[in-house]
Amino acid sequence: MRTYERTHPWLDFSFDLRGLSEHDWILFGEARSKCEHIAGVPLLPAVAERLHRVYLVKGAAATTAIEGNTLSEEEVRARVEGVGDLPASREYLGVEVDNVVTAYNEIVNELASGRRNELTPDRIKEFNARVLKDLELEEGVIPGEVRTHSVVVHGYRGAPAEDCDYLLDKLCDWLNSDDFRSDNPEWAFCLAVLRAVIAHLYLEWIHPFGDGNGRTGRLIEYQFLLASGYVSSPAAHLLSNHYNLTRSAYYRALDQARQPDRGEFAFARYSLRGFVDGLRDQLVVIRQQQLAVMWRDYVNERLAATFERASSRTAARSRSLVLAMEGPVDRSKLTELNAEVAKLYARVSPKTLQRDILTLEELGLVTREGDTLTPNIDALLAFLPFQVPPDADTANATE
Repeated sequence: MRTYERTHPWLDFSFDLRGLSEHDWILFGEARSKCEHIAGVPLLPAVAERLHRVYLVKGAAATTAIEGNTLSEEEVRARVEGVGDLPASREYLGVEVDNVVTAYNEIVNELASGRRNELTPDRIKEFNARVLKDLELEEGVIPGEVRTHSVVVHGYRGAPAEDCDYLLDKLCDWLNSDDFRSDNPEWAFCLAVLRAVIAHLYLEWIHPFGDGNGRTGRLIEYQFLLASGYVSSPAAHLLSNHYNLTRSAYYRALDQARQPDRGEFAFARYSLRGFVDGLRDQLVVIRQQQLAVMWRDYVNERLAATFERASSRTAARSRSLVLAMEGPVDRSKLTELNAEVAKLYARVSPKTLQRDILTLEELGLVTREGDTLTPNIDALLAFLPFQVPPDADTANATE
């Protein structure tokens, strides 16, 4: 008997699907459907790149914040975009983010080039070396090397050091086995998500490295989700973001997972619910992006139908004005919306601005309430298919 079998009996490398509830399977179905919708939505290249960048930032900010990184999401975004500098005293926080972003991008590039590497102990060690690169570490911590000492994190003692190499081998063999494969697409999706979550959970349990175990586990999770073929790159960041947003619940779920009688389902269920919530929110963001593109087309169409030449000065001014409005705007602030609008209306009289406003109102492109004007984006909602709103009591009961 190895030491871990006595000290860490929950490391049994098994997962009985009968422990999942009916509600869990409903969430799996919703997750699969939403993943297909997100992956299949056509977006303009600039919009798609922006969406990828937004969730890359969220993922990097989240997975480092869980470990104590105090950079805000705005600071992480600046770091990713290569703008702005951190003071020397906080530069190490930026390096932590750089390491994770580099790892994310390496995973994407490898998968995009056709590589579908199975998980190996060496691959796990590479991830750990990447997240710890160029960081000041405690004595005895070597990036990418299995620890030779005992560790305790948040009151949890990692697996015995003498068993860590053995446990990594066993973990990889299990995750690469037929236990997580199926020719049935419905089952394959569920098993792909479970494999990602279970890989993360088991790496936390084993805690094979002196530092960076959480980030390493979440990189494995990200790779499994993305490599599955079911989850797009923005969606693959959602679990890390969920763990960070619900950090106390995250640690509680990790603790509950060690309990007897299928305690690992507590962590799987917690992760699945957060994943679905994240997918719902992500679809809202995507719909907003699509609505913005449709709004631009709708504005151009209405103006083209009104003016003989869509490129006329009046049409150009009106187009720039209404598209610059992102929400309600006081009439006195209209010419300050952006540099383009300010330049266009600096050349004309206030009466011209008034005429342009009246034109936009007549075309139904803006609405007015007192001195406040609002872009009438809601006009696009009239083109949605008819649907009776769900009964409020029934909807609440379902939740």
